[in-house]
Amino acid sequence: MSVPSPERIAEIERFLAGAGWEGAAHRPLADDASFRRYERVTRGADRAVLMDAPPDREPVAPFLRVARLLRGLGLSAPAILAEDPAHGFLLLEDFGDRTMTRLLAEGEAEAPLYGLALDALIHLHRGFSTRDAAAADLPRYDMALYLREAALFTDWYWPAVTGRPCPEAARTAYLGHVANALEAASGGFDTLVLRDYHVDNVMRLDGRPGVAACGLLDFQDAVIGPAAYDLVSLFEDARRDVTPAVSQDLMRRYFEAFPTLDPAAFAASYSALGAQRALKILGIFTRLDRRDGKPQYLRHIPRVWGWLEKDLAHPALAGLAGFVADAFPADRRVAPAAAPGVWAAGPPG
Repeated sequence: MSVPSPERIAEIERFLAGAGWEGAAHRPLADDASFRRYERVTRGADRAVLMDAPPDREPVAPFLRVARLLRGLGLSAPAILAEDPAHGFLLLEDFGDRTMTRLLAEGEAEAPLYGLALDALIHLHRGFSTRDAAAADLPRYDMALYLREAALFTDWYWPAVTGRPCPEAARTAYLGHVANALEAASGGFDTLVLRDYHVDNVMRLDGRPGVAACGLLDFQDAVIGPAAYDLVSLFEDARRDVTPAVSQDLMRRYFEAFPTLDPAAFAASYSALGAQRALKILGIFTRLDRRDGKPQYLRHIPRVWGWLEKDLAHPALAGLAGFVADAFPADRRVAPAAAPGVWAAGPPG
């Protein structure tokens, strides 16, 4: 858990006082795989969540825009109680602690929880429009962004496992294969992509009807992109296995909600996006260890390789699959040994 500087603590107290929460108790709630921190703030029976996001690293304006968009669509993003974007502070509605990850760990059944998360996505995909995108001023998930993310694999994971930087010719060839694979990602339709839509970032809010019972967190990196992406995030979770029968049943529910979708084209999109996401995550989890001193994410790398292998099996990804097989045979598909701080400055990306 990161500890704010005395100067940052003083800024937090000024923000809370200006928001009407002077003297409120607050305690660390969580860090995440970014530079943001969260604290639970209590004042008698009232409570809220403080987001502390250094404005030079994690500006809060995107969170504000997307939260208001989601709430306007009838979905449960946290209400904004107070904001200071210049200093990187938000005071948010407190959804409590009932993340779906926690509920699953307590023994609740997968199918209803994942079903609620899927129904919220269906509601979003039905309700979102190009007018909403324009109002929120959201970027597109374009090829430049796909490739910048995919390069995290060669820039971080490759040297951590092989012990040497990825040769430039191999990096160029790899990105060409990724680009060719992503030509298959156009099957389906474009919508709002939350990008980190998995059970760590989804909550069940008891007492709210329908999809409003699905509390949404961590959506500030939202873009406009393929509808399949958040389904990949949900069902190909880097942190936990999802029972195949559950994901298959819920994918059938999704297709029933959008009967004009071409299942074959959508499956190609799903696999291409899944492969790109898995490659990105392999790089991100390595970077979290090497650059940020967060080795706890490395334990998930074998699972991410499993998702990548599944997605690369799609015929549309044959070129990328061949490159990965040559560069990373089975004995290289491992979690690198934890080595915090090796690349203090970091390679590109």
